[in-house]
Amino acid sequence: MNELAALTDEQIDKLQRTRRRVIESIGKNMDLYGVTLSIGHLYGNMYFNQEPVTLDEMSHTMGMSKTSMSTGMRTLLDLKMINKVWGKGSRKDLYEAVPDWHQNFADFFSIKWRKALEQNKHVLSRSLKEIAELKRQHEDEQDFVQVLDNDAAKIEEALKYYRWLDRLIDSFETGDIYKFIPKEDDSE
Repeated sequence: MNELAALTDEQIDKLQRTRRRVIESIGKNMDLYGVTLSIGHLYGNMYFNQEPVTLDEMSHTMGMSKTSMSTGMRTLLDLKMINKVWGKGSRKDLYEAVPDWHQNFADFFSIKWRKALEQNKHVLSRSLKEIAELKRQHEDEQDFVQVLDNDAAKIEEALKYYRWLDRLIDSFETGDIYKFIPKEDDSE
C-alpha cells in the first residue's frame, strides 16, 4: 500500500522536502561516527518507508548502483540498524529500518567499542607480560626495574578504564543504561 497515493502532488512535494532535511541530518550525524554519508542517507530513506523495501527499490530511490546498495545494506545489517524480513510472495530480500534510535545507538557503539576494547586489552595484557619478563631478566638493575614498574602501573590504570568500559558496553547491551539515564516516555 502506497501511503502517498491519497496525497496531492503539492502535498507530496512538501512532505518530501521535510523528509529530505531529516535524511540529510541523519546522514551527517552518521558520518560523524565513521559511517559514510550515503549509508546514512540510505538509513534515513528506509526510516521513512512504511513497508520493507528491496535492494532494487532503494537503488532506484537513491540513484545508486545495486552493488553500492548491497554494500550499504550489508553495513546497516552489521550495525543492526536494519533487519532482513520475510515478505509473503516475494522472492527478493526485503529490508526494514529499525526505528528505535536508542537501540541503534546502543548497538552501534557496543559493536565499535567492544572491538576496540578487546584489541586494546589484548595489547595491554601482552605488554604487562613483557614487562614482567623484562623485570625478571633485569632484576638487579634497579633503575630499569623502577621504570618498568611505573609503566606497569600506568598500564594497570588503563586496564581499569577498559574494565569500566566493558561494564558500560554491557549496560548498553542489556538496557541497564536506561535505569541511569531513562528514555523519554511518550507522555513527556
